[in-house]
Amino acid sequence: MTKAVKFIDVTLRDAHQCLWATRMTTGMMRELAPRLDNAGFEAIDLVGGAVFDVCVRFLREDPWERMRILNRWVTKTPLIIHTRGQCMFTFEFFSDDVVALAAERFAANGMRYHTVYDPLNDTRNLKIPIQSARALGIHTVPGLVYTVSPVHTDAYYAKKAKELVAFGIDGLFIKDPSGLLTPERVATLVPKLKAAIGDLPLQMHTHCLSGLGPYVALQSVQHGVDVLHTATSTLANAASHPATENMVRDCLRRGYNADLDLAQIAEVAERLAYIAEVEGKPTGAPVEYDEFHYHHQVAGGMISNLKVQLEGVGMASRIEEILEEAGRVRAELGYPIVVSPFAQYIITQSVLNVTARDQGRERYDNVPNEVRLYARGGYGEIAGEIEENLYDKITRGAEPIKDRPGALVPPSLDTLRKKRGPFASDDDLLLAAFYDDSQYSALKAAGSIDTEYGLAETPLLTLLKEVAHRPSIKSFHFIDKKKA
Repeated sequence: MTKAVKFIDVTLRDAHQCLWATRMTTGMMRELAPRLDNAGFEAIDLVGGAVFDVCVRFLREDPWERMRILNRWVTKTPLIIHTRGQCMFTFEFFSDDVVALAAERFAANGMRYHTVYDPLNDTRNLKIPIQSARALGIHTVPGLVYTVSPVHTDAYYAKKAKELVAFGIDGLFIKDPSGLLTPERVATLVPKLKAAIGDLPLQMHTHCLSGLGPYVALQSVQHGVDVLHTATSTLANAASHPATENMVRDCLRRGYNADLDLAQIAEVAERLAYIAEVEGKPTGAPVEYDEFHYHHQVAGGMISNLKVQLEGVGMASRIEEILEEAGRVRAELGYPIVVSPFAQYIITQSVLNVTARDQGRERYDNVPNEVRLYARGGYGEIAGEIEENLYDKITRGAEPIKDRPGALVPPSLDTLRKKRGPFASDDDLLLAAFYDDSQYSALKAAGSIDTEYGLAETPLLTLLKEVAHRPSIKSFHFIDKKKA
Protein backbone atom coordinates (compact mmCIF):
# COMPACT_ATOMS: atom_id res chain seq x y z
CA MET A 1 0.00 0.00 0.00
CA THR A 2 1.34 3.43 -0.97
CA LYS A 3 2.25 5.57 2.01
CA ALA A 4 0.25 8.80 2.26
CA VAL A 5 2.15 11.90 3.39
CA LYS A 6 0.14 14.74 4.90
CA PHE A 7 1.19 18.37 5.11
CA ILE A 8 0.74 21.25 7.54
CA ASP A 9 1.14 24.75 6.13
CA VAL A 10 3.22 27.23 8.16
CA THR A 11 3.08 30.18 5.73
CA LEU A 12 0.72 32.30 7.83
CA ARG A 13 2.73 31.93 11.07
CA ASP A 14 6.23 30.50 11.29
CA ALA A 15 7.38 31.30 7.75
CA HIS A 16 6.87 35.05 8.02
CA GLN A 17 8.09 34.91 11.63
CA CYS A 18 11.39 33.61 10.20
CA LEU A 19 11.73 35.86 7.14
CA TRP A 20 9.58 38.95 7.72
CA ALA A 21 10.19 39.50 11.44
CA THR A 22 6.60 38.33 12.04
CA ARG A 23 5.13 41.35 10.24
CA MET A 24 2.49 39.72 8.03
CA THR A 25 -0.77 41.55 8.69
CA THR A 26 -4.22 40.02 8.68
CA GLY A 27 -5.05 42.02 5.55
CA MET A 28 -2.15 40.40 3.71
CA MET A 29 -3.70 37.01 4.45
CA ARG A 30 -7.01 37.81 2.77
CA GLU A 31 -6.06 36.49 -0.67
CA LEU A 32 -3.82 33.72 0.70
CA ALA A 33 -6.01 31.99 3.27
CA PRO A 34 -8.86 30.72 1.03
CA ARG A 35 -6.35 29.24 -1.42
CA LEU A 36 -4.45 27.47 1.35
CA ASP A 37 -7.81 26.25 2.64
CA ASN A 38 -8.59 24.69 -0.75
CA ALA A 39 -5.15 23.08 -1.17
CA GLY A 40 -5.80 20.06 1.07
CA PHE A 41 -3.57 20.61 4.10
CA GLU A 42 -4.14 18.71 7.33
CA ALA A 43 -4.03 22.04 9.17
CA ILE A 44 -2.88 25.65 8.72
CA ASP A 45 -0.58 27.22 11.30
CA LEU A 46 -1.93 30.68 12.20
CA VAL A 47 -1.26 32.19 15.62
CA GLY A 48 1.23 31.57 18.40
CA GLY A 49 4.83 31.99 19.40
CA ALA A 50 6.06 35.43 18.40
CA VAL A 51 3.02 36.05 16.17
CA PHE A 52 0.63 36.59 19.08
CA ASP A 53 3.13 38.94 20.73
CA VAL A 54 3.92 40.96 17.60
CA CYS A 55 0.21 41.30 16.83
CA VAL A 56 -0.21 43.05 20.18
CA ARG A 57 3.02 45.03 20.50
CA PHE A 58 3.75 46.12 16.94
CA LEU A 59 0.88 45.49 14.53
CA ARG A 60 -1.78 46.50 17.07
CA GLU A 61 -4.02 43.73 15.82
CA ASP A 62 -6.01 41.80 18.39
CA PRO A 63 -4.84 38.17 17.92
CA TRP A 64 -8.22 36.87 19.09
CA GLU A 65 -9.87 38.91 16.36
CA ARG A 66 -7.36 37.52 13.83
CA MET A 67 -8.50 34.02 14.80
CA ARG A 68 -12.15 34.92 14.24
CA ILE A 69 -11.47 36.63 10.90
CA LEU A 70 -9.41 33.75 9.53
CA ASN A 71 -12.11 31.30 10.55
CA ARG A 72 -14.41 33.17 8.17
CA TRP A 73 -11.88 32.85 5.35
CA VAL A 74 -10.80 29.27 6.13
CA THR A 75 -13.79 26.95 6.42
CA LYS A 76 -12.44 23.48 5.52
CA THR A 77 -9.05 23.22 7.22
CA PRO A 78 -8.36 23.37 10.99
CA LEU A 79 -6.39 26.42 12.08
CA ILE A 80 -3.52 25.90 14.50
CA ILE A 81 -2.85 27.75 17.73
CA HIS A 82 0.80 27.29 18.75
CA THR A 83 1.92 27.85 22.36
CA ARG A 84 5.03 27.65 24.55
CA GLY A 85 3.34 25.43 27.11
CA GLN A 86 2.76 27.09 30.45
CA CYS A 87 4.46 30.27 29.14
CA MET A 88 1.79 30.61 26.43
CA PHE A 89 3.09 33.40 24.14
CA THR A 90 5.70 35.06 26.35
CA PHE A 91 8.74 34.07 28.43
CA GLU A 92 6.80 34.19 31.71
CA PHE A 93 5.12 31.25 33.44
CA PHE A 94 1.38 31.70 33.92
CA SER A 95 -0.88 30.20 36.54
CA ASP A 96 -2.90 27.08 35.82
CA ASP A 97 -6.18 29.03 35.74
CA VAL A 98 -4.82 31.31 32.99
CA VAL A 99 -3.72 28.29 30.93
CA ALA A 100 -7.11 26.61 31.33
CA LEU A 101 -9.03 29.77 30.37
CA ALA A 102 -6.78 30.25 27.33
CA ALA A 103 -7.77 26.79 26.09
CA GLU A 104 -11.44 27.76 26.43
CA ARG A 105 -10.86 30.89 24.38
CA PHE A 106 -8.94 29.00 21.70
CA ALA A 107 -11.99 26.81 21.22
CA ALA A 108 -14.43 29.72 21.40
CA ASN A 109 -12.49 31.62 18.72
CA GLY A 110 -12.55 28.67 16.33
CA MET A 111 -9.11 27.11 16.82
CA ARG A 112 -9.41 23.35 16.36
CA TYR A 113 -5.75 22.31 16.41
CA HIS A 114 -3.14 22.96 19.12
CA THR A 115 0.62 22.47 18.80
CA VAL A 116 2.46 23.01 22.06
CA TYR A 117 6.03 22.61 23.28
CA ASP A 118 8.25 23.39 26.24
CA PRO A 119 11.66 24.97 25.52
CA LEU A 120 13.38 22.54 27.94
CA ASN A 121 11.25 19.51 27.00
CA ASP A 122 10.07 19.38 30.61
CA THR A 123 6.81 17.50 30.11
CA ARG A 124 5.49 18.75 33.46
CA ASN A 125 5.09 22.13 31.75
CA LEU A 126 2.90 20.55 29.07
CA LYS A 127 0.41 18.46 31.02
CA ILE A 128 -2.11 21.19 31.83
CA PRO A 129 -1.95 22.87 28.37
CA ILE A 130 -2.45 19.50 26.68
CA GLN A 131 -5.24 18.22 28.88
CA SER A 132 -7.08 21.56 29.00
CA ALA A 133 -7.20 21.76 25.20
CA ARG A 134 -8.12 18.12 24.62
CA ALA A 135 -10.96 18.33 27.16
CA LEU A 136 -12.51 20.93 24.85
CA GLY A 137 -12.18 18.76 21.76
CA ILE A 138 -9.12 20.55 20.35
CA HIS A 139 -6.81 18.24 18.40
CA THR A 140 -3.55 18.53 20.37
CA VAL A 141 -0.09 17.60 19.12
CA PRO A 142 2.83 18.42 21.44
CA GLY A 143 6.37 18.85 20.17
CA LEU A 144 9.77 17.76 21.43
CA VAL A 145 12.46 20.32 20.70
CA TYR A 146 15.47 18.85 18.94
CA THR A 147 19.04 19.83 19.72
CA VAL A 148 22.52 18.36 19.48
CA SER A 149 24.34 17.59 22.72
CA PRO A 150 25.82 14.64 24.59
CA VAL A 151 22.67 14.35 26.72
CA HIS A 152 19.98 14.75 24.05
CA THR A 153 20.16 11.17 22.85
CA ASP A 154 17.57 9.10 21.01
CA ALA A 155 16.80 7.40 24.34
CA TYR A 156 16.20 10.82 25.92
CA TYR A 157 13.67 11.72 23.24
CA ALA A 158 11.94 8.34 23.41
CA LYS A 159 11.54 8.73 27.18
CA LYS A 160 10.03 12.20 26.77
CA ALA A 161 7.68 10.93 24.06
CA LYS A 162 6.35 8.20 26.34
CA GLU A 163 5.71 10.76 29.08
CA LEU A 164 3.61 12.81 26.64
CA VAL A 165 1.68 9.78 25.42
CA ALA A 166 0.69 9.09 29.03
CA PHE A 167 -1.08 12.50 29.17
CA GLY A 168 -3.27 11.62 26.19
CA ILE A 169 -2.24 13.25 22.89
CA ASP A 170 -3.31 13.16 19.24
CA GLY A 171 0.17 12.94 17.76
CA LEU A 172 3.72 14.17 18.26
CA PHE A 173 5.96 16.51 16.29
CA ILE A 174 9.72 16.89 16.17
CA LYS A 175 10.48 20.58 16.53
CA ASP A 176 13.85 21.46 15.00
CA PRO A 177 13.91 25.28 15.29
CA SER A 178 17.59 25.72 14.45
CA GLY A 179 17.64 23.25 11.56
CA LEU A 180 20.11 20.91 13.24
CA LEU A 181 18.76 17.55 12.14
CA THR A 182 20.88 15.54 9.73
CA PRO A 183 19.85 12.60 7.53
CA GLU A 184 21.99 10.31 9.68
CA ARG A 185 20.24 11.34 12.91
CA VAL A 186 16.80 11.09 11.35
CA ALA A 187 17.53 7.45 10.54
CA THR A 188 17.90 6.62 14.25
CA LEU A 189 15.67 9.19 15.97
CA VAL A 190 12.48 8.77 13.94
CA PRO A 191 12.19 4.98 14.43
CA LYS A 192 12.78 5.41 18.18
CA LEU A 193 10.00 7.97 18.43
CA LYS A 194 7.64 5.89 16.29
CA ALA A 195 8.19 2.94 18.61
CA ALA A 196 7.51 5.17 21.63
CA ILE A 197 4.21 6.63 20.37
CA GLY A 198 2.76 3.55 18.69
CA ASP A 199 0.03 4.23 16.16
CA LEU A 200 -0.06 8.00 16.76
CA PRO A 201 1.09 10.11 13.78
CA LEU A 202 4.59 11.61 13.90
CA GLN A 203 5.21 15.04 12.38
CA MET A 204 8.40 16.80 11.24
CA HIS A 205 8.90 20.54 11.78
CA THR A 206 12.38 21.54 10.64
CA HIS A 207 14.03 24.72 9.40
CA CYS A 208 16.56 25.19 6.61
CA LEU A 209 19.34 27.03 8.46
CA SER A 210 21.90 24.29 7.77
CA GLY A 211 20.79 23.84 4.17
CA LEU A 212 19.80 20.25 4.97
CA GLY A 213 16.13 20.85 5.84
CA PRO A 214 14.45 19.65 2.62
CA TYR A 215 16.49 16.44 2.42
CA VAL A 216 16.04 15.82 6.15
CA ALA A 217 12.27 16.18 5.76
CA LEU A 218 12.21 13.79 2.81
CA GLN A 219 14.36 11.22 4.60
CA SER A 220 12.19 11.50 7.70
CA VAL A 221 9.23 10.24 5.66
CA GLN A 222 11.26 7.22 4.60
CA HIS A 223 11.94 6.41 8.27
CA GLY A 224 8.36 6.82 9.49
CA VAL A 225 7.25 10.47 9.67
CA ASP A 226 3.62 10.89 8.61
CA VAL A 227 3.17 14.68 8.40
CA LEU A 228 5.52 17.40 7.12
CA HIS A 229 5.39 21.09 8.10
CA THR A 230 6.15 23.18 5.00
CA ALA A 231 5.95 26.76 3.73
CA THR A 232 4.86 28.20 0.40
CA SER A 233 8.00 28.54 -1.72
CA THR A 234 8.16 32.35 -1.59
CA LEU A 235 8.59 32.17 2.19
CA ALA A 236 10.53 28.90 2.33
CA ASN A 237 14.23 28.09 2.86
CA ALA A 238 16.84 30.28 4.65
CA ALA A 239 15.66 30.50 8.28
CA SER A 240 12.24 29.18 7.25
CA HIS A 241 11.01 25.70 6.26
CA PRO A 242 11.18 23.39 3.26
CA ALA A 243 9.04 24.53 0.32
CA THR A 244 5.65 22.86 0.03
CA GLU A 245 5.78 22.61 -3.76
CA ASN A 246 9.18 20.92 -3.84
CA MET A 247 8.37 18.55 -0.98
CA VAL A 248 5.17 17.40 -2.69
CA ARG A 249 7.02 16.74 -5.95
CA ASP A 250 9.84 14.92 -4.16
CA CYS A 251 7.40 12.75 -2.22
CA LEU A 252 5.55 11.85 -5.42
CA ARG A 253 8.83 10.99 -7.13
CA ARG A 254 9.66 8.61 -4.28
CA GLY A 255 6.33 6.89 -4.77
CA TYR A 256 4.41 8.37 -1.84
CA ASN A 257 0.88 9.71 -2.07
CA ALA A 258 1.03 13.49 -1.50
CA ASP A 259 -2.43 14.85 -2.27
CA LEU A 260 -2.12 18.65 -2.36
CA ASP A 261 -3.46 21.02 -5.01
CA LEU A 262 -0.25 22.73 -6.19
CA ALA A 263 -2.20 25.11 -8.44
CA GLN A 264 -3.70 26.72 -5.34
CA ILE A 265 -0.28 26.97 -3.73
CA ALA A 266 1.22 28.48 -6.88
CA GLU A 267 -1.33 31.29 -6.63
CA VAL A 268 -0.37 31.83 -2.99
CA ALA A 269 3.32 31.95 -3.95
CA GLU A 270 2.62 34.52 -6.66
CA ARG A 271 0.70 36.78 -4.33
CA LEU A 272 3.38 36.50 -1.64
CA ALA A 273 6.04 37.45 -4.19
CA TYR A 274 4.04 40.55 -5.07
CA ILE A 275 3.58 41.56 -1.43
CA ALA A 276 7.29 41.03 -0.78
CA GLU A 277 8.21 43.18 -3.78
CA VAL A 278 5.93 46.05 -2.82
CA GLU A 279 6.70 45.93 0.89
CA GLY A 280 10.46 45.49 0.42
CA LYS A 281 10.50 42.20 2.29
CA PRO A 282 12.85 39.28 1.57
CA THR A 283 11.96 35.99 0.01
CA GLY A 284 13.60 32.74 1.05
CA ALA A 285 16.63 31.20 -0.63
CA PRO A 286 18.71 28.10 0.16
CA VAL A 287 21.74 28.58 2.40
CA GLU A 288 25.12 26.88 2.45
CA TYR A 289 25.99 24.28 5.04
CA ASP A 290 28.04 25.75 7.90
CA GLU A 291 29.63 23.46 10.51
CA PHE A 292 29.96 26.41 12.95
CA HIS A 293 26.16 26.49 13.15
CA TYR A 294 26.24 23.19 15.04
CA HIS A 295 28.54 24.73 17.67
CA HIS A 296 26.48 27.78 18.61
CA GLN A 297 23.08 26.55 17.26
CA VAL A 298 21.67 30.10 17.17
CA ALA A 299 18.89 30.65 14.64
CA GLY A 300 19.55 33.01 11.73
CA GLY A 301 16.96 35.59 12.76
CA MET A 302 18.58 36.03 16.14
CA ILE A 303 22.04 36.32 14.59
CA SER A 304 20.86 39.17 12.36
CA ASN A 305 19.39 40.97 15.37
CA LEU A 306 22.59 40.36 17.31
CA LYS A 307 24.64 41.96 14.53
CA VAL A 308 22.54 45.12 14.73
CA GLN A 309 22.83 45.27 18.52
CA LEU A 310 26.60 44.74 18.43
CA GLU A 311 26.97 47.50 15.85
CA GLY A 312 25.24 49.84 18.28
CA VAL A 313 27.90 49.24 20.95
CA GLY A 314 30.89 49.08 18.62
CA MET A 315 31.33 45.29 18.82
CA ALA A 316 30.20 44.23 15.35
CA SER A 317 33.58 42.66 14.57
CA ARG A 318 33.30 40.39 17.64
CA ILE A 319 30.26 38.37 16.54
CA GLU A 320 32.16 35.13 15.80
CA GLU A 321 33.93 35.39 19.15
CA ILE A 322 30.57 35.81 20.88
CA LEU A 323 29.03 32.86 19.01
CA GLU A 324 32.07 30.78 19.93
CA GLU A 325 31.51 31.74 23.55
CA ALA A 326 27.81 30.88 23.19
CA GLY A 327 28.65 27.25 22.41
CA ARG A 328 30.87 27.12 25.48
CA VAL A 329 28.27 28.76 27.74
CA ARG A 330 25.58 26.35 26.57
CA ALA A 331 27.74 23.35 27.46
CA GLU A 332 28.58 24.81 30.89
CA LEU A 333 24.90 25.44 31.62
CA GLY A 334 23.87 21.84 31.02
CA TYR A 335 22.96 22.14 27.34
CA PRO A 336 19.78 24.23 27.31
CA ILE A 337 18.14 24.13 23.90
CA VAL A 338 18.90 27.23 21.82
CA VAL A 339 15.29 28.32 21.41
CA SER A 340 13.43 31.23 23.02
CA PRO A 341 13.91 32.24 25.76
CA PHE A 342 17.14 30.33 26.31
CA ALA A 343 18.70 31.47 23.05
CA GLN A 344 18.43 35.04 24.34
CA TYR A 345 19.80 34.10 27.76
CA ILE A 346 22.78 32.24 26.30
CA ILE A 347 23.71 35.10 23.98
CA THR A 348 23.34 37.67 26.76
CA GLN A 349 25.61 35.67 29.06
CA SER A 350 28.10 35.21 26.22
CA VAL A 351 28.33 38.95 25.58
CA LEU A 352 28.80 39.58 29.30
CA ASN A 353 31.56 36.95 29.46
CA VAL A 354 33.42 38.40 26.47
CA THR A 355 33.29 41.95 27.85
CA ALA A 356 34.39 40.64 31.27
CA ARG A 357 37.51 39.17 29.69
CA ASP A 358 38.19 42.50 28.00
CA GLN A 359 38.11 44.17 31.41
CA GLY A 360 40.32 41.58 33.12
CA ARG A 361 37.43 40.08 35.08
CA GLU A 362 36.32 36.46 35.33
CA ARG A 363 33.65 34.95 33.15
CA TYR A 364 30.22 34.84 34.87
CA ASP A 365 31.12 37.81 37.09
CA ASN A 366 27.88 39.31 35.83
CA VAL A 367 24.93 36.91 35.54
CA PRO A 368 21.39 37.97 34.55
CA ASN A 369 18.57 37.02 36.92
CA GLU A 370 17.02 34.84 34.20
CA VAL A 371 20.18 32.71 33.99
CA ARG A 372 20.23 32.38 37.79
CA LEU A 373 16.60 31.23 37.76
CA TYR A 374 17.30 28.75 34.95
CA ALA A 375 20.27 27.25 36.82
CA ARG A 376 18.12 26.69 39.89
CA GLY A 377 15.49 24.84 37.84
CA GLY A 378 13.02 27.72 37.78
CA TYR A 379 12.09 27.07 34.16
CA GLY A 380 12.05 23.30 34.48
CA GLU A 381 14.25 20.24 34.30
CA ILE A 382 17.79 20.74 32.96
CA ALA A 383 18.86 17.93 30.65
CA GLY A 384 22.56 18.06 31.51
CA GLU A 385 24.53 19.08 34.57
CA ILE A 386 25.94 22.45 35.58
CA GLU A 387 29.49 22.20 36.95
CA GLU A 388 29.29 22.40 40.75
CA ASN A 389 31.52 25.42 41.31
CA LEU A 390 29.84 27.31 38.47
CA TYR A 391 26.41 26.43 39.86
CA ASP A 392 27.33 27.98 43.22
CA LYS A 393 28.71 31.08 41.53
CA ILE A 394 25.60 31.55 39.40
CA THR A 395 22.97 30.82 42.05
CA ARG A 396 24.82 32.41 45.00
CA GLY A 397 23.85 29.48 47.19
CA ALA A 398 20.10 29.70 46.54
CA GLU A 399 18.17 26.46 46.91
CA PRO A 400 17.36 24.51 43.73
CA ILE A 401 13.74 24.57 42.52
CA LYS A 402 12.34 21.08 42.06
CA ASP A 403 8.61 21.76 41.80
CA ARG A 404 6.73 22.12 38.53
CA PRO A 405 7.28 25.82 37.69
CA GLY A 406 3.61 26.51 36.95
CA ALA A 407 2.59 25.14 40.36
CA LEU A 408 4.60 27.94 41.98
CA VAL A 409 2.45 30.61 40.30
CA PRO A 410 -0.69 31.31 42.36
CA PRO A 411 -4.10 31.59 40.66
CA SER A 412 -4.29 35.06 39.14
CA LEU A 413 -7.56 35.62 37.26
CA ASP A 414 -9.64 36.84 40.23
CA THR A 415 -6.89 39.22 41.28
CA LEU A 416 -6.60 40.52 37.73
CA ARG A 417 -10.33 41.15 37.49
CA LYS A 418 -10.24 43.16 40.72
CA LYS A 419 -7.15 45.20 39.88
CA ARG A 420 -7.70 45.93 36.18
CA GLY A 421 -11.29 44.99 35.41
CA PRO A 422 -14.02 44.99 34.48
CA PHE A 423 -13.30 43.41 31.10
CA ALA A 424 -15.66 43.20 28.17
CA SER A 425 -14.69 39.58 27.52
CA ASP A 426 -12.47 36.77 28.68
CA ASP A 427 -10.35 37.46 25.60
CA ASP A 428 -9.60 40.89 27.04
CA LEU A 429 -8.99 39.40 30.46
CA LEU A 430 -6.31 37.13 29.01
CA LEU A 431 -4.73 39.99 27.07
CA ALA A 432 -4.44 41.83 30.38
CA ALA A 433 -2.84 38.74 31.93
CA PHE A 434 -0.23 38.60 29.17
CA TYR A 435 0.47 42.35 28.84
CA ASP A 436 0.81 45.42 31.04
CA ASP A 437 -1.68 48.25 30.80
CA SER A 438 0.34 50.35 28.34
CA GLN A 439 0.38 47.55 25.74
CA TYR A 440 -3.18 46.50 26.47
CA SER A 441 -4.53 50.06 26.21
CA ALA A 442 -2.63 50.77 22.98
CA LEU A 443 -4.06 47.62 21.42
CA LYS A 444 -7.63 48.44 22.42
CA ALA A 445 -7.20 52.03 21.19
CA ALA A 446 -6.16 50.76 17.75
CA GLY A 447 -9.67 49.46 17.08
CA SER A 448 -10.74 46.65 14.77
CA ILE A 449 -8.38 44.95 12.35
CA ASP A 450 -8.29 46.32 8.80
CA THR A 451 -8.94 43.25 6.66
CA GLU A 452 -8.08 45.00 3.39
CA TYR A 453 -4.49 45.00 2.21
CA GLY A 454 -3.66 48.69 1.89
CA LEU A 455 -0.42 50.20 0.61
CA ALA A 456 -0.57 53.82 1.61
CA GLU A 457 2.89 54.68 0.32
CA THR A 458 2.18 53.46 -3.25
CA PRO A 459 -0.12 55.39 -5.61
CA LEU A 460 -3.10 53.34 -6.65
CA LEU A 461 -2.46 53.98 -10.34
CA THR A 462 1.01 52.43 -10.09
CA LEU A 463 -0.44 49.39 -8.38
CA LEU A 464 -3.08 48.91 -11.03
CA LYS A 465 -0.51 49.15 -13.81
CA GLU A 466 1.65 46.59 -12.06
CA VAL A 467 -1.29 44.23 -11.54
CA ALA A 468 -2.20 44.55 -15.22
CA HIS A 469 1.02 42.76 -16.09
CA ARG A 470 0.17 39.91 -13.70
CA PRO A 471 -3.16 38.50 -14.89
CA SER A 472 -3.33 35.76 -12.29
CA ILE A 473 -3.41 38.21 -9.39
CA LYS A 474 -6.06 40.64 -10.63
CA SER A 475 -8.30 39.72 -7.72
CA PHE A 476 -6.05 41.42 -5.16
CA HIS A 477 -7.87 43.77 -2.77
CA PHE A 478 -5.98 47.08 -2.79
CA ILE A 479 -6.87 50.33 -1.10
CA ASP A 480 -5.13 53.67 -1.42
CA LYS A 481 -5.41 54.65 2.23
CA LYS A 482 -4.38 58.23 1.52
CA LYS A 483 -7.58 58.67 -0.49
CA ALA A 484 -9.81 56.34 1.52
